[in-house]
Amino acid sequence: MENSTNRLLIAYYGDDFTGSTDALEFLSRAGIKTMLFIEAPTLAQLKNYPDLQAIGVAGMSRTMSTIEMEDILTPAFADLAKLNPKHVHYKVCSTFDSSSTIGSIGKAIDIGAAIFKSKFVPVLVAAPVLGRYMLFGNLFARMGIGSAGAIYRLDRHPSMSKHPVTPADESDIKLHLAKQTEKNIGLFNILDLHQYQEEPKDLEFTNDIVLFDALEEQDLASIGEIIDAQANEENILFSAGSSGIEMALGAYWQQSGLLKSEQKWEIVKVDGPILIASGSCSAVTSTQISFALHKGFAEVAIDTVSLANLVVSSDLSENMDVLKQVAETYASRVVELFNKGKNIIIHTSLGTDDKRVLETDKLFINKGLHKSTTAKLYGTLLGQIATLVAEKTSLKRIIVAGGDTSSYAARAMGIEAVEMIAPLSPGAPLCKAYASNTAINHLQIAFKGGQVGKEDFFLMAAKDIDSNQI
Repeated sequence: MENSTNRLLIAYYGDDFTGSTDALEFLSRAGIKTMLFIEAPTLAQLKNYPDLQAIGVAGMSRTMSTIEMEDILTPAFADLAKLNPKHVHYKVCSTFDSSSTIGSIGKAIDIGAAIFKSKFVPVLVAAPVLGRYMLFGNLFARMGIGSAGAIYRLDRHPSMSKHPVTPADESDIKLHLAKQTEKNIGLFNILDLHQYQEEPKDLEFTNDIVLFDALEEQDLASIGEIIDAQANEENILFSAGSSGIEMALGAYWQQSGLLKSEQKWEIVKVDGPILIASGSCSAVTSTQISFALHKGFAEVAIDTVSLANLVVSSDLSENMDVLKQVAETYASRVVELFNKGKNIIIHTSLGTDDKRVLETDKLFINKGLHKSTTAKLYGTLLGQIATLVAEKTSLKRIIVAGGDTSSYAARAMGIEAVEMIAPLSPGAPLCKAYASNTAINHLQIAFKGGQVGKEDFFLMAAKDIDSNQI
């Protein structure tokens, strides 16, 4: 890439870990050298990566209240502003998981708009390659990212309409977002986009927020051109949306000659059994677990009801002693199976109908704890188990399933940063973990959102990865 000023092309903040690795994948695929960090790096840190062209920060804001988001995002966005990238993107799930009280995308936009002083905030949710489409402001999603599942309007999606924390009850993103921010919202619909493609011209946007429709992958380069034109040497353009933002900008930068050819990947060997740590309630993940078990994987089911009985508050620090004891117990079972040569799945549920989910929810309600508490508990517990297993075995590859739990799992494993080493399934690349002074350091790891992957995802994850066959 020609980048004589050495200015970062883009810095993004992901609202969870799986979403952050999703954006990492599409930037890396486009040939943009990218590193994903747990915390925003300083300018001094970036000097250790002289050829770095983009960075990401894997946050946890999807499960946060608006007050928590204010406390976390304000300094995080300010730190990204100090890096002076051309673009800053608040990365959300392509199913727009959010509400006015939990993971509010509107709140994130309000904070970002104030810090970056953008004239308007582009919002692109559609990601056709992931099976996410937006038409006349309504979001549609395929059942299972990277699969051939049926496409549903978001509020009728069999999985997203039953999301345990932020169930989708509105497919019109303009209406949904209006519940989260008082900013005025406009729509650049599919007909506007096609007209622009036929007759490109300078565009003037008057709304505070502008949503963009997209149906096909070829729509993205045009949107990337429109968005990139709003950034300049003096200003940082702040945007929000799915990894469609990275796809759109990457496609435009390639089309305009700014980037070289797409990244080529080497074959990545698997050495021994793998560990799958699932905190997902998704029907897609449930199907993948069942398929893998039928093919010979071993399972360890976490008794979440017993765990919930031991929880004393929603403050994670007050539950750490309990979690450490529980992690030791389950890690011993996993190690025993690993030493027998078994690929192992340790899971907190087999879908929203799992009786563990129903009974645990009741216990949390009785204790006055919010449903989002499960993400903290399960993610931290799974991360602790994975670390213990890595310490006691020759484990080389870990798959973490569950968007809400992934950020806590990554932190419990002591991960500081990851870089993509091979594509695995759209939205879930295989990465190399950087976790100094822990057994996780340099292990192969993938973070899979609940909706990601075909039925055989875990089987593919347990094999050598050859991008030419994906």
